[in-house]
Amino acid sequence: MEKQHDFNGFKSGFVALVGAPNAGKSTLLNKLLGEKLSITSRKPQTTRHRILGVVHRPEMQLVFVDTPGVHKASRALNVRMVDVALTALGDVDVVILMTDVYEPDEESDAYLVKQLQKVNRPVILGLNKVDRIKKPEVLTHIEKWRGIHAFHAIVPLSAKHGDQVDTLLAEIAKIMPEGPPFYPEDVITDLPERFFVAEMVREKIFRLTGQEIPYSTAVTVDTFEREKKLVHIEATIHVERDSQKGIIIGKNGSKLKSIGEEARYAIEEMVGKKVFLKLFVRVEKNWCTDTKAIRRLGI
Repeated sequence: MEKQHDFNGFKSGFVALVGAPNAGKSTLLNKLLGEKLSITSRKPQTTRHRILGVVHRPEMQLVFVDTPGVHKASRALNVRMVDVALTALGDVDVVILMTDVYEPDEESDAYLVKQLQKVNRPVILGLNKVDRIKKPEVLTHIEKWRGIHAFHAIVPLSAKHGDQVDTLLAEIAKIMPEGPPFYPEDVITDLPERFFVAEMVREKIFRLTGQEIPYSTAVTVDTFEREKKLVHIEATIHVERDSQKGIIIGKNGSKLKSIGEEARYAIEEMVGKKVFLKLFVRVEKNWCTDTKAIRRLGI
């Protein structure tokens, strides 16, 4: 006879966060964790990787997978990002579909719903950014989505302000299976510090440069050495063209200096030590359309 496991009602499992670019997935994950894990910016398609964040609660442990925004992709880099997002759907217990009610991306949302219909997983719809619209509009969105897919629940929320985030967790808890925790209580991610260093540099590029530049950049960490009082880091910013290199460096190196300073402050907060950060800029011709280069750069 098979042994029965008694977990005393404790629940654990994996949750995929999926949605169109800029739907607020990373903002929600950071809010749930109580600290910054996924980089965010107002520009879409900020997240390129599956980022795993472990949310600890007394009665459950939820392992969230933050995925790149799903959109109609043509360039090799974008195709890779969408593949990463859709692969996550088959590996989880619950899917949260995030949609932006303030500025909906109807094409990407419709594409995602089609993909969700192929996956036998319970789906919760998070209607994000309800703080930016009027209450009657929220009801209109709820009614519209009820006719689109058989969601386990529809939760209006504001990931930025944390409104209704507890309601979302309660809905997940209703359908999450009982089981032991997957990770110790002090673990919030399975990714190494080097990964987050590269992401923090990339975030500052998103925030400090124009529309075109962030999407043509990748960041690799060349050295990461912990000393007694200092962490020594060297990283390379890869761009596609010489003109982009000039923009990243800026007049007399001013832009690169700003990127480095802001990234250093963020990294120091993460590692809890002073950081020496040296950044290089390298032209890697048309890397965004080269599948081998994309893999080599760790994307």
